[in-house]
Amino acid sequence: MGTNRKRLVAAAASMVVAVGLAGCGGGGSDSESNSGPSEGAQPERTEATKGGTLYSLEQAVTEHLDPQRVYVGRDISNLGRTVYRSWVTFPAGATTEEEGATPVPDLATDTGTPNEDASQWQFTLKDGPKWQDGQPITCEDFKYGMSRTFATDVITGGPNYILGYLDIPKDSDGSPAYKGPYTGEGQDLYDQAVTCDGNTITYRFNKPWPDFNLAIASLRAFDPYRQDQDQGDKSDLQIFSNGPYKLDGEWNEDTGGTFVRNDQWDGTEDTIRQANPDSIVFQIGIEAETVIDRLIADSGDDANAISTRNITPAQYPQITGDVEARATNIVSPFTNYLLPNFNRITNVKVREALRLATNRAAYSGALGGDKASVPAQSIVNPNVPGYEADSLYSEDGNPDTEGAKQALEESGETLPYPIKLTYPIGSEASDKAFAALKASYDEAGFETTLDGLDPSGPYYDTIQKPGSDSDLIWGGWGADWPSISTVIPPLFDSRINLTKNSNGQDYGNYKSDEVNSAIDAALVEPDIDTANGMWADVNQQLSDDVAYIALDNTKFYYLHGSNVENYVNSTSTSGYPDLGVISLKQ
Repeated sequence: MGTNRKRLVAAAASMVVAVGLAGCGGGGSDSESNSGPSEGAQPERTEATKGGTLYSLEQAVTEHLDPQRVYVGRDISNLGRTVYRSWVTFPAGATTEEEGATPVPDLATDTGTPNEDASQWQFTLKDGPKWQDGQPITCEDFKYGMSRTFATDVITGGPNYILGYLDIPKDSDGSPAYKGPYTGEGQDLYDQAVTCDGNTITYRFNKPWPDFNLAIASLRAFDPYRQDQDQGDKSDLQIFSNGPYKLDGEWNEDTGGTFVRNDQWDGTEDTIRQANPDSIVFQIGIEAETVIDRLIADSGDDANAISTRNITPAQYPQITGDVEARATNIVSPFTNYLLPNFNRITNVKVREALRLATNRAAYSGALGGDKASVPAQSIVNPNVPGYEADSLYSEDGNPDTEGAKQALEESGETLPYPIKLTYPIGSEASDKAFAALKASYDEAGFETTLDGLDPSGPYYDTIQKPGSDSDLIWGGWGADWPSISTVIPPLFDSRINLTKNSNGQDYGNYKSDEVNSAIDAALVEPDIDTANGMWADVNQQLSDDVAYIALDNTKFYYLHGSNVENYVNSTSTSGYPDLGVISLKQ
């Protein structure tokens, strides 16, 4: 989840990781990394009370509300508890890792039926669920929703697993011969791969996908979408709900919006979402320090507020007594990293020098130390099954400045070597973190320009432009579900990422036929231990090419208002506050 994800993902730093892709997606792992407070169990739950207005105070914008385009862990989580439903989902309010990562039926009658080798899956739609205008959800809505992902010139930024899995022939450039519903090119191919028989859908894949229902539960990309509501790119910040809430009016990309109850939602049929508040107000574009100051003060509506902004290091001394009782510190499923732009830095020795000069210790320390961040030794989060620490990264995170200088000299390039480092502006702590990286790069022989992008703007839309003049680009990612297959392919498979209009999640424009072939082999390996070994080999090739530079594994340090009850962080793939169960004192 770059950040889910996941796409997924897609998620997924301590200063901006609340907008990291999922995969998750935003996404996360079936482990301690996204289960409850690291200092103990999840808070004790009380009997939920209905009513009131919950406030979500945020800094970063919501880049996409379109289910097929959303790939920010926070938004995947929030939208899936409020306005969007799918075949299956993860249970709301789960307090154990096993429960939280086990899909349960949502719009489907069960959790899906695969054939013997999991190259086909079937789901049957329940009778009863409706869209916000009262029309029933249909099998064709599911079929149409997924088809939109194939329109890679329109539906950009979201998870694109399906492009590599669905049993559709490829064009000479490796892309699917089906080009999505807007042009209709290859529509007959899609209609053979995905079929509806009454309320039952069948998906046909070109290789086994045994955890397809986990992908559905972890992401929004497989959600239904009604064709008559589709306006292509203009649908990006629109919501047509089938969940317990609907958007009141329009979403303002600068300030947010308000969700109110959807009177077409049946709370007896949907046994997952409690939908306790009457309304939820999302306030965005607020500076991180201001968000935490307001939550510490706990005054007025802020007593009814939550946030996915981390408590900043400067505010740590204020987290005592009653305030500390409202704080939650958990290990997140997200890893943050830098991507060298292969369109600009073609010399591997320069990329190697960047890796050696990266001061991960200072970066983590500036973000708040062990309450916020620990140096990473891979792009894969340590709690993803099959994780292996990369020996090229020291555990302490200190740079090898002399080694970096030597690599730069061996590169034959003119020194100092100019680089532009692009990242999302966050808090004062994040400014210090990137300043620390600049200092270590400049000491090694680089001439670094820090290119901070305003987080109230579309950060990912900017870095996903193939013609970017950035040399080094920040990204964040969490496994969309508990598998390395949701980390390496969505980030580095050039066939599903690199198009004329977008580099997908591969912001560094990395392309390797060798890596692509190794990905194909690992994806179809049925033995999980053998597959994990194959993924480790792929990861080593990425490391040798310096396709990425690991930075840190982040922690969430959240605060909520005193009037918030049943506060639980998701134990599935995100670690974010679970809007499916949160309630307010009345």
